[in-house]
Amino acid sequence: MLEIKPIESLKELAELKTQYFEESTAPLDGMWHFGFVPMSSHFGFYENDALVGYCCINGDGYMLQFYLSQDAETQAKDLFTLIAEQNSSVFGTVKGAFASTAEPQYLSLCLDNASSVTVNALMYQQITSSISSAAGDLELTLASHEQLADFVAFAVESIGAPAEWLSGYFGNLIGRGELWGYWRDGRLIASGECRLFDEHQTQYADLGMIVAESERGLGVATRVLSRLITMANERGLTPMCSTENGNLGAQKAIQRAGLKPLNRLVQVEFEQNN
Repeated sequence: MLEIKPIESLKELAELKTQYFEESTAPLDGMWHFGFVPMSSHFGFYENDALVGYCCINGDGYMLQFYLSQDAETQAKDLFTLIAEQNSSVFGTVKGAFASTAEPQYLSLCLDNASSVTVNALMYQQITSSISSAAGDLELTLASHEQLADFVAFAVESIGAPAEWLSGYFGNLIGRGELWGYWRDGRLIASGECRLFDEHQTQYADLGMIVAESERGLGVATRVLSRLITMANERGLTPMCSTENGNLGAQKAIQRAGLKPLNRLVQVEFEQNN
């Protein structure tokens, strides 16, 4: 008989998480799986007190990961449908899920129970290791802790993200040596991130960038991204990144830098039984 219980420590899921990532057909989005997932509630699936799978639900009621071991007696389709149809009191309301096309088994289960599906983001990666010349003589400077306030203020103005969250996020990147800036005449024009993975997908570098609104459409984004790609390649890593489905400017810049949109992150809504 299957039992579903909250997971107190993510360390309990270490082996299952490894199996989960091994089943993916391409690298999974770093921000979603290493940023949002750890902040979500995790639930374990137990058969005879043995942990055979798990899922996680974010604060908005959307599933972000679902995995059931091949050794489990329970059928994944039956369990997933039970959750999607709100038939488990353990979870509360599960509105839907986010899944990528690089997670075929999880995505298939989502689609089986979907009332609607929309593309949330495009997921890019490098196919060939040829270095783009688009970066030219652009110079990125590694961010220092003394510059944290500058980067936070820049991002607040450029993308409207919360200052408190940015302070922690950028502070962590600076500590890891993964945040870079493009400065002109003492003004921060763009920020670039070359994030490395501590576990899973360690052969990839997850890239990110923000460009000042006044500089958009002038090729700065492509140049910054091209420089980040070069940095990743010099470390023997394959660059990857993602952007929102509606951000056409970023999509053009990413493709000019040589990355290909091989996969999608989709938002699936489940039928709500009121």
